Amino acid sequence: MKEIVLENKKNGGKALTLTIILYVTAIAMTILGGLLTEVEPYLISGIMLVAGIIWLCIGWIPLLGLKILKPQEALVLTLFGKYVGTLKGEGFYFVNPFCSSVNPAANTKLRQSGDVSGGGSGFSIATSEAGTKTELSVTSAEKRISLKIMTLNNNRQKINDCLGNPVEIGIAVMWKVTDTAKAVFNVDNYKEYLSLQCDSALRNIVRVYPYDVAPNVDTTGDGIADEGSLRGSSEVVATRIRDEIQQKVNDAGIEIIEARITYLAYAPEIAAVMLQRQQASAIVDARKMIVDGAVGMVEMALERLNEKQVVDLDEERKAAMVSNLLVVLCGNRDAQPVVNSGSLY
Repeated sequence: MKEIVLENKKNGGKALTLTIILYVTAIAMTILGGLLTEVEPYLISGIMLVAGIIWLCIGWIPLLGLKILKPQEALVLTLFGKYVGTLKGEGFYFVNPFCSSVNPAANTKLRQSGDVSGGGSGFSIATSEAGTKTELSVTSAEKRISLKIMTLNNNRQKINDCLGNPVEIGIAVMWKVTDTAKAVFNVDNYKEYLSLQCDSALRNIVRVYPYDVAPNVDTTGDGIADEGSLRGSSEVVATRIRDEIQQKVNDAGIEIIEARITYLAYAPEIAAVMLQRQQASAIVDARKMIVDGAVGMVEMALERLNEKQVVDLDEERKAAMVSNLLVVLCGNRDAQPVVNSGSLY
């Protein structure tokens, strides 16, 4: 399905003016024809009377072809089931009165911007409470297709990462409709279709990555282990999700602007265990750093004592000194000094 943009339909003002003039003319013809018929029946007066009455009965039909669009809005039109074109851009349009607007996603409510409530179609007159402002609407808002950039915030999903750990993740997708004909006719409901493809793409990509960096895991598919993870490579993961969604929604006339991870956490059933694991890993790393620093400091102390020849230590005293220094430097609490007034021997 190829989109056809109707460029030469901004004649709403002229059509409305002509319709009003014809209504005034029909009223005048009806009154004049009735008066002449009462005075003396003539063929012309009868024709004027009949023509005026007929126009008063059916003259409202052209008003159905008046369409008002705001910036970044579109209206897909069909005539007896056949696609005739799309109105795009702000303006006052006049089209075939028998054309009907189509938007299968009109009443679809998702967690996204731009959703509107359903309502009636045709003419509606809205008057403010003060009675000073009257607004005339000649096309139903729910049939219009927004061309603005919209945000879809899908529900959080529980997905197993590549290591089998259940994680909860949510994404926000920025998108817009670029081809109204494809969006309306190629899929049943383009909003639901987009939401479904977002869920599918999210599952496909998350299953490739671990939550945290894990050894011997290949996330790029090149056969080489890397350091990709959901927490550390969020930009890369979001880009892959966006590309995956875009491939799926090309036939629906939708462009994916951006995809962002809005929520990422372990599932509640393993969150406490994983927190303990992270804490243990952090403690081990901290202890390793403390021990490395303590060994370096002990080594430096022995070298300085040897260089300055402050004291001559044998191997047993060196071992005792190293033991004491390591206890002081690696301990969690402040050292409690013990004064030895005797001798080691």
